[in-house]
Amino acid sequence: MDGSFRIGRLFGIPILIHYTFLLVIPLFAWIIGSEILLTAGVLTNIFAVPIDTSFIASGYMPWILGVVVALGLFAGVLVHELAHSIVASRKGIRINSITLMIFGGIAEMEEGTPDPKVELPMAFVGPLASLVLGLVCCGLVYAAPSVTADPGQQGAWIFVWGYLGMLNIILCLFNLIPAFPMDGGRVLRAWLATRMPLHRATKIAADIGKGFAIIFGIIGLFTFSPFLILIALFIYIGANTESTAVKYSQLLQNVTVGEMMSKPVITVPPTMPLSTVIGMMYSSKHLGFPVVERDTLVGMVTLADVNRMSSIDREAMQVRDIMTRDLITLPPEAPVIDALRIMSAQDFGRIPVVVDGKILGIVTRTDILKVAELKQI
Repeated sequence: MDGSFRIGRLFGIPILIHYTFLLVIPLFAWIIGSEILLTAGVLTNIFAVPIDTSFIASGYMPWILGVVVALGLFAGVLVHELAHSIVASRKGIRINSITLMIFGGIAEMEEGTPDPKVELPMAFVGPLASLVLGLVCCGLVYAAPSVTADPGQQGAWIFVWGYLGMLNIILCLFNLIPAFPMDGGRVLRAWLATRMPLHRATKIAADIGKGFAIIFGIIGLFTFSPFLILIALFIYIGANTESTAVKYSQLLQNVTVGEMMSKPVITVPPTMPLSTVIGMMYSSKHLGFPVVERDTLVGMVTLADVNRMSSIDREAMQVRDIMTRDLITLPPEAPVIDALRIMSAQDFGRIPVVVDGKILGIVTRTDILKVAELKQI
């Protein structure tokens, strides 16, 4: 994910941090620290354990504890996403990474058409992990007297573990709301898919998710809560995107790249001047051409490649100076939905169809979407 950097690996899965994570930690620390006395009172009522606030409310301790709780919350989010990822990995789904960001965590998985038998346990295990972690943290609240005899330090212990216990239980309950694409929505979709076609189950779950998003958005507007409005947008956009993806998967099922590729393909040699290529783009309205040398595909030149060069440099350049050499290609028997998935992930507009180094045709995003529209008739 753009804007992320890697901090390590757990269970063989790369762990990334998005820059928004670094922005939200100080914000959460400030919110937690500024309400430390109010929160201590709430925790006292919940756990029926008195909290000595003399230590936690002194000096910089509110902000230090705010940072500790904020980092603990995101550690809980990481446990939540790891639970999803471990189950998915055991079900044969490849996990590319887990990214911690402003809304929590995202596990990037390489999955095809969702299988309800896989999705149900995979979606449910995340909230379950949060619940177990929350209950463990709540149990640690009552271990304070055995850790230290100092009342002030006991108060800090109770505050941190009590706060994290409540946050993880809330995280569990929040994720179980049937607002697709949240975990509860995925559980709902998996349950519905055992009783009806997947695309219909997805549409119902997505519509329910959009309904929750609208409710969250209205509440956010009336309570002046930007965070709740952002969550509403996240749910609404996610539900719509997932519903569209599954619809295309259903419509393009059993369609291969070879059936819908465009041919013959206009190709260019590596020695062609860039000025000539630009002229061909104008005349053909194509924004990219395969580069062929001795009947073998050696690269691709696109408008994006041309735009990286200044207008002065272009005059002296040939195609081979700017073409992309490391290409992703597909054989004609590849499912067209795989092509669409690659284009979306890599932000490509076209993929060459190749056999033994020779180009047979080219499939574009526009071609795929047009065929999907025709399939709806």
